[in-house]
Amino acid sequence: MTEAKPWAHRLQFVLEATLDEKQVLPKRKMSTIQEFKQYFPDVEKVMIDGVERPINRPQDKEKQKENYSGKKKRHTRKNVAVVSPEKKILQLTPKIHDKKIHDQFDIIGGIPDMVEVQVDSGFQGVQKIYENVSLPHKKPRGGELTAEQKEENRQLSRERVRCENAFSGVKRYNAVSSTYRNRKAEFDDKLMVTGCGLWNFYLEVA
Repeated sequence: MTEAKPWAHRLQFVLEATLDEKQVLPKRKMSTIQEFKQYFPDVEKVMIDGVERPINRPQDKEKQKENYSGKKKRHTRKNVAVVSPEKKILQLTPKIHDKKIHDQFDIIGGIPDMVEVQVDSGFQGVQKIYENVSLPHKKPRGGELTAEQKEENRQLSRERVRCENAFSGVKRYNAVSSTYRNRKAEFDDKLMVTGCGLWNFYLEVA
């Protein structure tokens, strides 16, 4: 174990550089719509969701609050990914804290209007800003969804499951699925990027 850790730090850099040369690493940030068109000219639909990995409970109380996931009921690190219908990870944000995603990264703003963006209820409110967003119908207080709205929710769920399939593919790599205990700053983020790159490479050669 003592030998594995330094080798992981040395070889991760080499692996990431190789995946970058193969052009399979996810983009970290796209500031303009022009960038999206340049990198992904044929993409007509994307899905956006968060991917989490467990970490040890931080000793610092502020870090405990920042990294606690109410959804997972434990401490995690979280990134947000933009995924294609072919399950490729197109973009991966830096790690985020447990607050509204679009308050930290204007991900949708960098996606062309003609590209449909499918999100879950965690993005509630962005449909008022962007017209190309599809998200589940929310049950009205004291009311019920119509049969048509329920069917639309089911259809959206059937399509968005490919996002979960992509995350499952990335987490086949133990380095990004097991509890993270490494104390090297930002190394967990590098491992997640590398894991996504390996998954994208697998999709290309499979």
